[in-house]
Amino acid sequence: MPAAKPIAKPTIRQTRLMINNEWVDASDGNTFETLNPATGEVLAKVAHATAKDVDVAVKMARRALESGPWSKMDAPERGRLMYRLADRIEQEAEELAALESLNCGKTIVDSRGDIGGVVNTLRYYAGWADKIEGKTVPVRGNFLSYTLRQPVGVCGQIIPWNFPLLMLAWKWGPALACGNTVVMKTAEQTPLSAMRLAQLAVDVGFPPGVINLLAGLGETTGDAMVKHPDIDKIAFTGHVDTAKLIQKNASPTLKRLTFELGGKSPNVVFADADMDAAIEGAFHAIYFHCGQCCTAGSRLFVEKKIHKEFVQRLAAEAKKRKVGDPMDESTQQGPQVSQEQLDKILGYIQSGQKQGATLVVGGERIGSSGYFVSPTIFDDVKDDMDIARDEIFGPVVSVLPFEGMDEVVERANKTNYGLAAGVWTRDVSKAHTYARRVKAGTVWVNCYHVVDTTTPFGGFKMSGQGRENGEAALDHYTETKTVTVKLD
Repeated sequence: MPAAKPIAKPTIRQTRLMINNEWVDASDGNTFETLNPATGEVLAKVAHATAKDVDVAVKMARRALESGPWSKMDAPERGRLMYRLADRIEQEAEELAALESLNCGKTIVDSRGDIGGVVNTLRYYAGWADKIEGKTVPVRGNFLSYTLRQPVGVCGQIIPWNFPLLMLAWKWGPALACGNTVVMKTAEQTPLSAMRLAQLAVDVGFPPGVINLLAGLGETTGDAMVKHPDIDKIAFTGHVDTAKLIQKNASPTLKRLTFELGGKSPNVVFADADMDAAIEGAFHAIYFHCGQCCTAGSRLFVEKKIHKEFVQRLAAEAKKRKVGDPMDESTQQGPQVSQEQLDKILGYIQSGQKQGATLVVGGERIGSSGYFVSPTIFDDVKDDMDIARDEIFGPVVSVLPFEGMDEVVERANKTNYGLAAGVWTRDVSKAHTYARRVKAGTVWVNCYHVVDTTTPFGGFKMSGQGRENGEAALDHYTETKTVTVKLD
């Protein structure tokens, strides 16, 4: 078979702020650099939104919500517009995937999969647009009471760098279906693909002010959004420490908040599991997108009966993994997103060795340019080690042996997080028992990283509040109003 050819570098078309369907410079003219994580080279200089830019975007979003064409558009028409955007994204899928890989380091194969998820998400919520219904409520006396579900209002949305377009769709989808308007901030590391998609939204006919896209740092642009008195809701995906700041800084305005935060997900393999499937699943659980996934199965609990064999076979797979250019279709793992992430991951690898864990494979930077880390496995890990407690957000897995159900459930739940969990077993009773007892918003049985637009996604404890995806997300983007009429 001939070797796969690298994908051509896509054209970078948009680098400014999109406010009211127009591309504009930052009010003070400032920019920041966005990099190619595979090389460390500068891709473009991007406009850095100021508090003044945030204010203008919010005003345009408010006008669109209350008096523009969007405010008069009926629900079926909103849905048709969202379908048109999904169709256009599908037509531009290859360019969007290449731009995603170029800017965030995701392999081109994974980026294509993400674009499919974007299309599916927008179509799913387009179908919901004319099905968001109130109820007629029986009350005492001669009254007619009914409820209306109306838009929350202007929604501030802050997305992360690991899934730029998919997280955009998860937030645009329910917000637009419910009739809200949006002011979104991209992650400073990865603004380019979202900017291209925002232009496609203009191209298919979204009215001015409905979608506004800003780029900038969290401590400047994001902070101005959180504190803005005319933003009705903030939806944030990112680190728990940032969420705490948002909760504090948003308190004077009592705006609605939903958070999808991190995890330290326990992935449990019982001795009766299908060994081949469990090894493949555990490998995917941690190394998908370089471990830069909030649901990564970074705590791998393996029953002692099969522990040594399992680690040996997992290590053999890790040694085969092809790490390199994300634009090459044969690459299986690209770079980490930034120098900051690279340094953080290497620091945790050093910590694991100092605290007594056994480095089985990996544990090093690959090459001298770009931000590549080899797939890493630690064995003999104790629950109180930093690598077992903290979210590393890299290709590093901690293997923790266990003996039985009660023990592993207690240890799995001994964390501040509760986003996801996995279990591998042929025993249906064991699977359901673990799924019921583990504290996690999503539990996978004999699979991992299976996330569908139709199913609610979110976490327990410090993994967040609220849910994204599925019908559950609509509750966070609507207000319920009761109307009561006296009948004479």
